[in-house]
Amino acid sequence: MSQISKLYPQHIQEMQKRTKEALLRDGLEGLVIHSGQSKRMFLDDNHYPFHVNPQFKAWVPVIDNPNCWLVVNGVDKPKLIFYRPKDFWHKVPPEPNDFWVEQFDIVLLTQADAVEKHLPYDKANFAYVGEYVEVAKALGFELVNPDRALHFLHYYRAYKTDYEMACMREANTLAVAGHKSAAEAFRNKQSEFDINQAYLKAVRQGDNQVPYTNIVALNQNAAILHYMVTDTATPEEHRSFLIDAGASFHGYAADITRTYCHTENKFAEMIAAMDQVTLSLVDQLKPGVPYADIHLAAHQHIGRLLNEFGIVNLHAEDIVKEGITKTFFPHGIGHFLGLQVHDVGGHVADDRGTPNPPPEAHPFLRLTRTVEAKQVFTIEPGLYFIPSLLEELRSSPQSKYINWNEIQALASFGGIRIEDNIIVHRERNENMSRELGLK
Repeated sequence: MSQISKLYPQHIQEMQKRTKEALLRDGLEGLVIHSGQSKRMFLDDNHYPFHVNPQFKAWVPVIDNPNCWLVVNGVDKPKLIFYRPKDFWHKVPPEPNDFWVEQFDIVLLTQADAVEKHLPYDKANFAYVGEYVEVAKALGFELVNPDRALHFLHYYRAYKTDYEMACMREANTLAVAGHKSAAEAFRNKQSEFDINQAYLKAVRQGDNQVPYTNIVALNQNAAILHYMVTDTATPEEHRSFLIDAGASFHGYAADITRTYCHTENKFAEMIAAMDQVTLSLVDQLKPGVPYADIHLAAHQHIGRLLNEFGIVNLHAEDIVKEGITKTFFPHGIGHFLGLQVHDVGGHVADDRGTPNPPPEAHPFLRLTRTVEAKQVFTIEPGLYFIPSLLEELRSSPQSKYINWNEIQALASFGGIRIEDNIIVHRERNENMSRELGLK
C-alpha cells in the first residue's frame, strides 16, 4: 500500500468533520457536490477542456469526469454518483477500483440527465455546491452554494491534511523534473514553444492537465507577468528565460518559477541576488507571522537590490518610502497553494468569512492571513522592467532618482521571478521545490 493510500482515510475523516461543522453553521442536512459539466463552445460541437469543481476533488481524486455527484453529510459514508456512460465517441472512464473507492458508496450513472433518482428525495435541507445553478434549480434545489457553510470550508482548506501534503510533494516532484528539462532547452537555445514542449514531456502532462497555462518567456517577454504565448520563432539572441510552470497530482497543484541568464553578466548577478531574497523570505514564514509582513519585507529587499545594482540612486528605505519599488515589483509576494493554484480563503479573518482585504497600498496581495502550521504557500518575489510602469515612473517626480541608462541596458532581459512552494510545519519549513532538487 502506497503512502498516499495509507493517508487517504484520515483525509476523509477530516473532510467529514469539517463538513459536519459547516452544515451546523447553515442548519443544513447535507451537501450535494457536483463535479461539473462539459461546456460546448459557442456555435460549435466541440467542448472546452473540462475542469472539475474544487469542492468535488477535495473529497475524491476524480478530476477528469463531468456529471459526477457527491452526497455528504459529515456522518454517513459519502455517496459518489459516478458517471459512466455508454459512448462509442469518447473514452469511457473505467469503473472505479482505485485506493479511494472503499471510502464511498458508489453508484454508476449511465445517463447524465437521470441523476435525480440517486439524489435525496427531499432536498429542502440539502444544498447544491457547484457552478451550474440552472441545473440545481431544475433538480429542485432551493439552496445553492450556501455562504456560511462555504466560508467555513474555504477557511479550513488552508490547513492541509497529511494526504494533501503528500499529493503536493508529488506535484512538486513532477514540476521539478519539468523545470530542469526546460532549463536545458533554454541552454540549447530553443524557442519558447519548444521549451514548453520539453517541460510538458518531462512532466508527462498536457496543456490541459497542468494546473495553469505555463509562462515560458524569453528575453523582454519576461516583463509580461502573465505571458501565455509560446512563440514558435527562435530569437536571434537568448538573453534571459523566465518559466512559471506547475504540475498536478490527484488535483493538487505545484507552482514554481525560475529565471535564467544565458551568459554571466549583471543580470545574472541580479538573478542570484533575487534567489537569496526568496530564501530569506521563506525563512520568515513562521507560525504567528502575518503574511502581509512578508510582502512588506519583500519590498525592503527589492529596494536594496535597486540600490545595490545602481538602478535607483536612493537608499533602500527611501526607495520603498517613495513607492518606487511598486514599479519594479507590482504583484503580491505569493498565495495559498492547494486544490487551486491561488487557493481560496486568503482574504478572510475567520471561518465566518469576515473580510480581511489587502492593504490599500498593495491591492494585488492575494493573502492576508496569519501564517500557521500545515499551511502551504508560495513565495515569489520579482523585479521587472515593465514598459508601461516605467513610463509612469518616468513622468513622475521620482524620475530624478532613476538611473535610466541602467534600465535601458537591462530592459531587454525582461525581469526576474523566483518562486518556491513551502509547507509550514511547527518547527520548520519544508521547501518542497528546493528539497526535491531544484536550485
